[in-house]
This record gives sequence, C-alpha cells and structure tokens, in this order.
Amino acid sequence: MARRNTAGAPSTAGASGGDAGTAEVDLAALARSLDGAGDVREAGTDDVVDGVPAAAVARPTSVAGVSAVVREATVQGLVTVARGGGTALDWGVPPERVDVILDLSGLDRLVEHESGDLVVVAEAGLTLRDLQEQVGRAGQELVADVPRERYEAGSTVGGALATGASGPRRLQRLALRDLVLGATVVLADGTVAASGGKVVKNVAGYDLAKLMTGSYGTLGVVVRAAFRLHPVRPDRAYVVRTGPLEEVADLARALVASQLAPAAVELDRPAGSDEATLAVLLEGTGDAVAARAAEAAALVGGTPGAEPAWWGRLPEGPVCAKATATLVGVKGLLRAARAAEQAHGAAVALRGSAVGVLHAGITPGGSVSPVRPGDDAATVEPSQSAGGSDAATVARVVTALRAAAPSPRDGTVVVLRAPAALRDGLDVWGPVGGLELMRSIKERLDPGRNLAPGRFVGGI
Repeated sequence: MARRNTAGAPSTAGASGGDAGTAEVDLAALARSLDGAGDVREAGTDDVVDGVPAAAVARPTSVAGVSAVVREATVQGLVTVARGGGTALDWGVPPERVDVILDLSGLDRLVEHESGDLVVVAEAGLTLRDLQEQVGRAGQELVADVPRERYEAGSTVGGALATGASGPRRLQRLALRDLVLGATVVLADGTVAASGGKVVKNVAGYDLAKLMTGSYGTLGVVVRAAFRLHPVRPDRAYVVRTGPLEEVADLARALVASQLAPAAVELDRPAGSDEATLAVLLEGTGDAVAARAAEAAALVGGTPGAEPAWWGRLPEGPVCAKATATLVGVKGLLRAARAAEQAHGAAVALRGSAVGVLHAGITPGGSVSPVRPGDDAATVEPSQSAGGSDAATVARVVTALRAAAPSPRDGTVVVLRAPAALRDGLDVWGPVGGLELMRSIKERLDPGRNLAPGRFVGGI
C-alpha cells in the first residue's frame, strides 16, 4: 500500500528492480529526514545503476543529512546505492534492486589541508580534479591515478575509494588504499562511524578506510576521508620501447628491479599484436631526471619521448577486466591474452603496470587488424553474432586469462564492466579468498542488506 503525506496526497514512488515485493518509497518522509539539508526527488530515466532503474534520488548536503536519509531509507526497508560522479556505476555486478540513489555531489568540500603535514581531508563528493587543483596550489598532489577517462568525467573521492581505483604510479607511491589515513562512514542504520587518522570517534576492530576501499558501497557510505599527500615532482621524462611480448616483459621486470627508481613502468599490448610497448616514467628535478632517463633508455634499448596517448587509460572493448599477477607472472598474462585471441576469436588488449596490475579490454568475436609497432591500438571490428555466443566467448577468454593468474595468491582476474548481454554464464569475480569472512562483515555492518546488495563479490 502506498504511503501518503499528512495532507492525504500520495507521496510515493514505486521502487524498481528485482523483487516482486519491492517496497514503495515515501518521498515525503525522506525529504523530512533531511530537514532542509538537501533535497529528494523522483528518479528520472538517467537515474540507473548498471541497468537497474531507481525510484528516488536523495541529495544531502551534510554528513548529518546522509545519516538521516540512510536511516530513514532503512526504516522503510529500502535499498540505497551511493553515487558520486557516476563514472563507474556499471562496474561490478548490478545491485539486486535500487530504491534510492544517494547522490553525494552535495558533499563536495575540501575540509582541511595541512600542507606542512602533507595531509588532506575531503568530503566524498569532491571530484579528484578539484581536489588536485586545490592542493596543487601548495605544490602537492594526491596520487590517485584513477583511469584517465574517469578522472576527466568527474570521478570523486568516494567513488575512487569505493572501486579501489589505482593507476601507473602505484609502483612507487602505492595504491589509493595505502594513502587513505582514515574515513568517516555512514552505516546502514544511519550510524556515523570513523576510524584511522584525523577522526574523532573510532570503531573498534575495523579499519573502516581500508574496509570500504573496493567494496562498491556495500558495507557503508564513505562521506569523508583523510589522505597522505606527496610533493609534486617538477620534472618528468618518459622512455619508450616496443618489442616482442616476452622481451618487453623481461625488460619491464629489469626496470622495476633497477636502481633507477622509476615512478611507473607500464605495458601496452594492443589487441591482435605479437608485440607490446614498454613506457617508463621518471620523476624528479632537472638534470637528475634526464640522467636517469638516459640510463633507462640504455637499459631497455628505448628512446626518450612524450607521454604515450594510452598512458593511464583503460584498453578499449565492451568488456573490461582487471588482471593481477606476481611480477614474474606478467609475461604469462601477455602470452595468455594473445593465445585467447587465437583460440577464441576475440580481441584482447592488455594494458597496465609491470608490477602486475593490468586491465584487459575484450571484444568478443572481433576481427583484429594487423598492428604495427608504435600504433596506439588495433582496429577492432565487432562481430554481428548473437549475444549468447558472444557471452560464451567472453567467458572462455576470462577463463583463459585466469589460468595465467590462477589463485588469489598468485593473481586474479575480475570483470569490472560488461554489458548485460555478455554476462550470461560469466563468473565476474572468479576465485576469492576469505569470502565467508567478507560475508560476516556484511552481516555485521548491513544485516538488512540495505546498501547496494549483490553488487560485490559473493552476492554481498
């Protein structure tokens, strides 16, 4: 039965998505919970999470507002999914349903910047681009190398944490999860909890900042986070070398193990190619950078050059997977991508860090043009075959890549993004260690499954 406001006029929106018994959303009650610190509206046609339409959108403008609206949604038995810049809403698995989209764009403040301590505290809805602009005035930066497409489209602090994003410079500066000092989180019952540095109230037993990183909003809603910054290094140089897959992989490994202290060592293997390009980034000041670049060029037989056009970007393809491997396992992933193309008639581009965090762009049934050394990408013509056979091809390619990264200890392959037509029979997450522990944490923090249920591994 639809709830009504005190004047007797309907004030509901029918929730969309999975279950036949989906609750109805009392918009008026959600709006009252905000007490003026934000607004609530019916969802529009663009308010969708990976194909699942929402019923309502709440946009609080304070942490207290987030707490109040999440508490009210849970009281109503609703499912809430947080949204930042919306640049990765199609990553992971579609939620079981979406009743309320929690729009965090109203929490866009840089709360504190202690430049002397290299620490910044920011709200979850602040875009990384705006954060970098503000701390950059002090000659500092947050090394949050989310994929460049997402950065340019307005990826936020909260979104980067929720998806566990990282990029080229994790080699030297580590991943974003290693730079987060603490976080303030709203739990499913509206409790505002915090842990780590720059916080007031701690939650015993949990490092919330680390726990929330990469959890796709299924455990809590990050509303504020503190990060360690780095001074901006004024000068950069790139060295580039293209060659056979195994040779390039060996050279990349030699660079990582060298005394040159590269800021990043990246590989790009275009779809259809028997070659890959190695690009190394050196950072520092003046003549020292130039000297190290010359040494790197001599070590790999490469040449100094500009930043490659593909640097920091995801490879093309309707399906995007994240492949991790040990340092020595990168060569196996490169071989596996080429073998999967030849065996299954797909286009498989591979790009990412030589330390073993790469992304695969998969085009099922694609015909791949020959690739010349130095080309940025192959030309891939998608097939016109039925979605079912394409889905089977994607599943076979992912299985082949997992054979080169066979366990959570040695490496994994996780499908980040895939259209609904290509998910049939696809094991998105693959083998996962500690799944029962993860489920118990979900049960503890979100017992009613009110936060993005089903979006994370194991249906969490």
